[in-house]
Amino acid sequence: MPISPLPPSPFPFRSLAVVLNPQAGRGLALREWPRLEAALNAHTLPWSWLSAASAEDALSRVQALPPGTAVLAVGGDGTVNRLLPALVGTGRMLGLVPLGTGNDFAGMLGLKPGNFDSALSRLSRPPRAADVLRCTYSGAGQTERQEWLMNGLGMGFDAQVAALLLKAPAQLPGLGRYLWAALSAVRQLKTETVEVLLGGQTLYAGPSCLVAVMNGTRYGGGFMISPTSDAFDGQLNVVLGTQLSRPRLLALMLKVLRASHMSDPRVRSGSGQSVTVRWQSGVVSHLDGELIGTQRQISVELVAGAVQLLSAPV
Repeated sequence: MPISPLPPSPFPFRSLAVVLNPQAGRGLALREWPRLEAALNAHTLPWSWLSAASAEDALSRVQALPPGTAVLAVGGDGTVNRLLPALVGTGRMLGLVPLGTGNDFAGMLGLKPGNFDSALSRLSRPPRAADVLRCTYSGAGQTERQEWLMNGLGMGFDAQVAALLLKAPAQLPGLGRYLWAALSAVRQLKTETVEVLLGGQTLYAGPSCLVAVMNGTRYGGGFMISPTSDAFDGQLNVVLGTQLSRPRLLALMLKVLRASHMSDPRVRSGSGQSVTVRWQSGVVSHLDGELIGTQRQISVELVAGAVQLLSAPV
């Protein structure tokens, strides 16, 4: 009697390794795990838990996964960022369940924290090739470092806000924490001289308090700093503020919340394949929300279609 063939899998991967950051969202990801586990089983996903003692251990274990195993990153932008070295250019598929503080890259894709059915239902679709950013800067001891970014980076005011987020009241939600930190950073506002080269050509040279280089559209849990960004278009975007006093910066922040700041004469922007930002004096900087200290120069190159993303919108 002939054996009936197994029905085709409804998923584009053989198995799914779940990587959960227990610190994401100040412990939200860990608290939500029982509910997420039930949802994974309800969607009949072929999943397994990837246990890791640290972010470095998680990266090593993802790198050792067999071909055909996709990764489900449970956390925020920082969780995804730490896994990128095991995903860029490898063909390994990535899915997202946003349970971090800001969830900005996932938010751009239309994913909402806690809506597990929406996030998991996307895993049955074919993956879509998403762009990433390759960032080069000087690390400790002035040694050159390279890192991958999914969402974007900020220098100056934006990174000052990221630093102050660590001191924000714990009871505030993601956007509320960012607003608290932003208002605190306004009081410490510093303007420095910067040169921004886009594709080797000068986009701007002069005084500035912030420069953002984005693959995604937003940061800070909903600030639409680069509303025209598209992580699938093969272009990075740079947005910067020119001569901004404290009152003008506050007014601009309100415009950023409504994504209406791009026409402001004090905002410069552009898109391309590469950008170099050079400051006369070092300014505090962050990569996907992770602080990297004071930097005078950062170079960013877009690498098109480098990550196979399962969580892309239709």
